[in-house]
Amino acid sequence: MGIEFNPRIGKWFDFKLFHNGRPGIVAWTLISYSFAVQQYYKFGYVTNSMVLVNILHALYVLDFFYNEDWYLRTIDICHDHFGFYLAWGDSVWLPFMYTLQGAYLAQNPVDLPPYIFAAILALGLSGYAIFRGVNHQKDLVRRTDGKCIIWGKPPTMIRPKYTTSDGKEHTSILLTSGYWGLARHCNYFGDLLISASMCLSCGVEHLTPYFYLAFMTILLVGRIYRDDARCRGKYGKYWEQYCEVVKYKLIPFVW
Repeated sequence: MGIEFNPRIGKWFDFKLFHNGRPGIVAWTLISYSFAVQQYYKFGYVTNSMVLVNILHALYVLDFFYNEDWYLRTIDICHDHFGFYLAWGDSVWLPFMYTLQGAYLAQNPVDLPPYIFAAILALGLSGYAIFRGVNHQKDLVRRTDGKCIIWGKPPTMIRPKYTTSDGKEHTSILLTSGYWGLARHCNYFGDLLISASMCLSCGVEHLTPYFYLAFMTILLVGRIYRDDARCRGKYGKYWEQYCEVVKYKLIPFVW
């Protein structure tokens, strides 16, 4: 997990920001595209499943760069130190493992029926809409200090107080309406729907493309428990109150 929080070279180069937001993310789309080219040279055409995988990968990456300021407020940047976990994970693991669908399809072409193609694309776009909508609601409420409208109504929230190590008291916001009133991590639910659509694009003949979904499930569920422990220590009784209002962790009305 590393020792230093934000190691830098001078004021202009931040190791954590660079590794998290540049080599692996950029390589993700380039490698996926290269698999489409490989498939074309090997079989003489590019399958609609390969096109779908590249669309879904590119959508995720383009959203990352368009909303990069949002990423600066995630657990990776705000709480994790910079070590092997982030350096190797973002620069090696991410581009190698997140492109498994393209690697599989380059060797095993899958032609999806049009209605299956449309259904998987709809699933991926729905997941993206949830993922983006959840994060937008939180950013909007914090940016306006709650003076906004969420799903046609003023937002409801808990305003916890906490004290930092320098002895100063602060106030934060725990949103309890909109997506955040359904589950504490609806954004992760949307993320998993996107992941599932990427894997389903490869058909159901082999487990290899589904490693990504399994990994993302483990990663995000682990983050849910990490976030719960951090918030419980930070907000104390306010977090207990929040959990009583928003009972579900990930999937509304399920868990």
